[in-house]
Formats: sequence, structure tokens, C-alpha cells
Amino acid sequence: MKAKILSLVMLMSLSVAVFAQKAENGPRNSMRGQDHTMMMQDGKRGPGQGLNLTDAQKDAFKQSMMDMHKKIQPLRNELGEAKAHQKTLMTAEKPDVSAINKNLEKIGEIRVEMAKIQVKHRLDMRAQLTDEQRLKFDMMKGKMGHEKGEKGMRHRGMQS
Repeated sequence: MKAKILSLVMLMSLSVAVFAQKAENGPRNSMRGQDHTMMMQDGKRGPGQGLNLTDAQKDAFKQSMMDMHKKIQPLRNELGEAKAHQKTLMTAEKPDVSAINKNLEKIGEIRVEMAKIQVKHRLDMRAQLTDEQRLKFDMMKGKMGHEKGEKGMRHRGMQS
């Protein structure tokens, strides 16, 4: 009887510790890798936070953002398919190293294409700004969702 009570107490204390750790970590960002980290002055998310954009600039930014997302969405889908295929290749009874390497190259090409689209979008937005706005925009570079760099990769681990 004492052993059952002791094991029950141990189990409850472990579950409390696990829940406490989850609460400390806080909510996770489910929209990782997207441009959702910056806010515009009107409370909407977007790249114009604190830039005092004109209405014309806001419209141009919005249109540029839509165009970028239209170009990137098919690439994200293709990247997801390539990652799923990679898991299939890796977990095969007899993995084909050349097929795995070829798929890795495909994944890399997709990511490079996405990065090129994002850089073009950023340069297009930057070209529409005044000198003062450009300075602020450039200072915000690290805060944009698609520009996490190595820091973002370290926090995500090898999940990508």
C-alpha cells in the first residue's frame, strides 16, 4: 500500500513539474518563418511599423506583400512535399544515399528561391521610402520574420 501511495505521489509531482516547464516557455509562434512579427501604426501586422508611411506607401507595401506571398506559397508547398519525401527516403529499409542527396539539393534550391523573392520584396519596399524611413527600416531588419538567420535556426534546431 505504501509503495502505491509513494508511486502515485511521485507521478503527480513529475506531472506538475512537466506542466510548470511548459508554462515557463510560454506560447510558441505557430507562424514561424512568415512576416508576422511587425505591426503597423494602425495595429495591423506589416512591415511599416513606426515608419510613418503615407497612404500611398501603405498601399504599395500591401500590394508588394500580397505579390510576394503569391510567389512564395507554391514554393512553401513544394518545400513541404520535398521534406516529406526526405523523411520517406531516410526511413526506407535500404536508404538510397544518392536520392537523399539529390532531394537535399532540391530542398536547398527551393529555399534559395524563396530567399531571393523575399530579398527582392524587401528591396522593392525599401526603394519606396524616404531617407529617414530607410534608416528606420534598415534598423528593423533583424525583427522581420523571414530574416531570422542563424539565431532562428539555432532555436528551431534541426527541424527545418
